[in-house]
Amino acid sequence: MNEIDESKQLVLQIGGALKKYRKEKNMSLDELAELTGVSKLTLGNIERGDTNPTLAIIWKISKGMSLPLLALLKSEDPVSLYRAGEGLRFSNDQKNWIIEPVFKNTSNDIEMCRAYLQPNSSYHPEGHHADTTEIATVMTGSIEIQVNGEVYTLNQYDTISFRADCPHSYTNHTNSETVLHISLKYGF
Repeated sequence: MNEIDESKQLVLQIGGALKKYRKEKNMSLDELAELTGVSKLTLGNIERGDTNPTLAIIWKISKGMSLPLLALLKSEDPVSLYRAGEGLRFSNDQKNWIIEPVFKNTSNDIEMCRAYLQPNSSYHPEGHHADTTEIATVMTGSIEIQVNGEVYTLNQYDTISFRADCPHSYTNHTNSETVLHISLKYGF
């Protein structure tokens, strides 16, 4: 399967999963739009597979529906292999923060991804779901992580754990890309 076919298959998978979860919760598109802050038009386009949603949109949907981010990407395969730099990648609008799902077959309360922060840039995510714990390990490079106004500098193989529903950010002050392994433990 070529990259275009895989991308279209992924868009259809996300749309199908969104529609399934919405129907399970007996919600209309209008109700989902109000709950998530994503327009009805955009939600309908996602469900039909007519658009590839951005990371910010997927986060809004995930948070509004109280679903782990990767629940919309769940695979039924008994064995999943994710190679770095291959397969599914999401980025923020500035394209300086890229995540790759590592495991989608989670029990819906833990998910893992690789994150890449480009040189001399920052990423400021929205607060995650209530009672979510974020665990970040630096695999290459170094990074400055700010949590609730406190700054922590991490170098290769250093790990930090914090409540992800509070204000936090990642800053790469170096001239090289920083690679992180991030796990999210949801509290629902």
